Amino acid sequence: METIIACKICGLMQRMEALQPGTAAECCRCGSVISKHKVNSLGRTAAFSLAALILYIPANIYPILRLTRYGAYSESTVWDGCVRLFEDGQWLVAVIVFLASILIPLFKLLGLCFLVITTKFKSARRRQQRTWIYKIIEVIGPWAMLDVFLLAVLVALVKLEQIATVLPGPGLLAFTVVVALTILASASFDPKLIWEEPDKGS
Repeated sequence: METIIACKICGLMQRMEALQPGTAAECCRCGSVISKHKVNSLGRTAAFSLAALILYIPANIYPILRLTRYGAYSESTVWDGCVRLFEDGQWLVAVIVFLASILIPLFKLLGLCFLVITTKFKSARRRQQRTWIYKIIEVIGPWAMLDVFLLAVLVALVKLEQIATVLPGPGLLAFTVVVALTILASASFDPKLIWEEPDKGS
């Protein structure tokens, strides 16, 4: 079955046949990819999402930094950092860190799991709402802020090198892996599967 699709780069309207898994269609004018059929989209999305959910717990329980100064030893988790910022009066920064590091990744993973389950069983209910969930996940994706988070840790390591010993904790590795897996899960999901009819394969 042919469909008419517009290129997002040059705007050319063109006819496109149904794609086979693992193939992509290019614009005949500018050569950009206008559509592609991802291989095993649901399986890969489910695997990445479940792995990220499992690591989400140690990422928030275990310390991200360990500080030793003049014999005093302390550890800090992501939640400890949010609490400390709030206590210091920097409540806006604390809210941003909480949303970007704790709440948004959890909602994103739960949303992906919901989309995988409903799409796997070829549910025809609330397709429009499920499409909106996918669009919201795409919008909040950049809020993971992994680069900003790691830069802050690096600055702490450099600034405190002369007066204290600062070591990354196991939570930092888990946090990094969670963000990476969440990005892979989001990139693996094919939203066109939401609108496939029950008699079609996924």
